[in-house]
Amino acid sequence: MRIWDRIPPSSLCRSHLLGEHRELHGLWNILLRIESGEDPSEVGYAAHPETRRWIGHQRALYDRHEALVGEMLARGYNHRSPLPGVIDSEISGEAAVPPEIDDQRAVLRAKGCDCRP
Repeated sequence: MRIWDRIPPSSLCRSHLLGEHRELHGLWNILLRIESGEDPSEVGYAAHPETRRWIGHQRALYDRHEALVGEMLARGYNHRSPLPGVIDSEISGEAAVPPEIDDQRAVLRAKGCDCRP
């Protein structure tokens, strides 16, 4: 699971742009389950470092989703998957992006794809 929040969506290759969008939806659903009071030990990937990094930063994750969608639309892709449970004015959490776990640019460069980090 990876959210490339330090990389502008316009710099991501097709694979990473669409892959991050898919992963972001999964992460969003995990965070919704945790926020609703579900026992984190019962929620798959709740202990994953990327999940833990985003707890309390739902606003920033929502903003990242919107940036990804903007880039998807600019490239001519369709988007038919709004984030579930979203009422824009009621999104909780920090708008600030959480701290990095590692150097995202270096990790992405090492993948050898068409991304331009």
